Amino acid sequence: MRGLFRQSLGVEQSPQSHQSPISELLAVRRQKLQALRDLGVDPFGGAFETSGTVAEVRDGFSEGRVVTLAGRITAYRDMGKSRFLDLSDIGGRMQVYVNSKEVDETSLAVAAQLDIGDFIGVEGECFTTRTGEPSVKVLRLVILSKSLRPLPDKWHGVQDAETRYRQRYLDLIANPSSRDIFRQRSAIVREIRRYLDDRGFLEVETPMMQAIPGGAAAEPFKTHHNALGMDFFLRIAPELYLKRLLVAGFPKVFELNRSFRNEGISRRHNPEFTMLEAYCAFADFKQMSVLVEELICHLAVMLGNADHQVHHRDGEGNVTRTINLSRPWKRASYNDLIEEAVPGWFGLDKAGKILRCAELKLDISHCPEEFEMTQHVFEKLVEEKTIDPCFVTHVPKELVPLARLNNADPSKVDVYELIINGQEISPGYSELNDPDLQRERLEHQAGEEQQKIDTEFLDALEYGMPPAGGIGIGIDRLVMLLTGAESIREVILFPHLKQRIQSAGNHAAADDATLRGAGSNT
Repeated sequence: MRGLFRQSLGVEQSPQSHQSPISELLAVRRQKLQALRDLGVDPFGGAFETSGTVAEVRDGFSEGRVVTLAGRITAYRDMGKSRFLDLSDIGGRMQVYVNSKEVDETSLAVAAQLDIGDFIGVEGECFTTRTGEPSVKVLRLVILSKSLRPLPDKWHGVQDAETRYRQRYLDLIANPSSRDIFRQRSAIVREIRRYLDDRGFLEVETPMMQAIPGGAAAEPFKTHHNALGMDFFLRIAPELYLKRLLVAGFPKVFELNRSFRNEGISRRHNPEFTMLEAYCAFADFKQMSVLVEELICHLAVMLGNADHQVHHRDGEGNVTRTINLSRPWKRASYNDLIEEAVPGWFGLDKAGKILRCAELKLDISHCPEEFEMTQHVFEKLVEEKTIDPCFVTHVPKELVPLARLNNADPSKVDVYELIINGQEISPGYSELNDPDLQRERLEHQAGEEQQKIDTEFLDALEYGMPPAGGIGIGIDRLVMLLTGAESIREVILFPHLKQRIQSAGNHAAADDATLRGAGSNT
């Protein structure tokens, strides 16, 4: 196969050749680049007016219609006096036919120097081949960008995870499933905006650089503003600014925001992530849970899950897990779920809890407080084992200092944590609007680091904030849920990775990973 690929590109086969396959491929493309320039053709042309995208031209296909079309060559079949090419973009594919009798000499000469991966523009007439394929008979052809590196194997795509994440453009070119995920992500975000707008929520923007990061307990990224001579932090959450807008009189607000946390990277965590936060005056956490339940079910149906069953599949397409989103969703208290997982837990003293965790093989060395031990038990024995949706309600007040205390049990707060597929998808609160109690709880959380308290937010609360319900939804995790992706890196276009040490060996390895099997493209 590799030999056939070289032959099709015009590379001389020589048993004495010491050039690597990738070097030969690159050399041939460089030769074609020069050949185009020798013809007086710019291999990196300018604008080209089209009749629409590839998908739009194909959808509007009619016999005899004259169209202009541009795209990347993803298939190339040379039959001597005629050539069939596939032009593609992220939305679709269209076959074009180049016949030596139909095009001018320059177009024909350019066609002879084309490779898979090149961008071209064509003008031609729509027709249907004998096999029933909608096609364009080319009358004029121009090259718009010469590809100097071969594309990955179109049949196997880019399989290496490192390459897929680091060179996402190759992943999107070669893997239709990756393109589908990001088109679905765009549709999800667009529909969330429409859904909230239809219900009277106003979309707003709040600062991404904050003098005091608040709204969550997390390690922030730090930067410095030269003109102001002060440090700033990339926000860990927009919550405290959105609540200022409730004080100002905005009854319903939301923000689809980028937030940043200088913490670990895992299958579920990226230091830069997208989050929805929304607040509704005069509501509570119960009403907000209904909003979230309806929204996620609506999104699932929009993506084609009319039966509210979301199937997660392995690399072979086999169903590995089915998540049932049928309503109504389960609601259960934090304490009840832990007692169900570890009977008698809340009857144990601290020493008893430590002993019980040892029996359960749970590492609580990082949990000095009892509520932290309990939370670790929850995460390992409840959260990670919960697949179908469950609103976990009334968690310990120490975990959520910005939520309203429960009237019946002040050790708990009126919140929910929505767990689906073993991870938190959305928290929701009845928001705390008592400025004195809020100050007390933030001071307790800050301990000796009182400078971390946003006193301007507390000042705003003293002007009066209405009772309100608030929600957060991790958009990346939501997309994972609805598309069946198993890693957050699958749903973020450019996830953060360790910097690769640059060397000739690394370049060669990357070339091999992206070009392996490229012969089937030709």
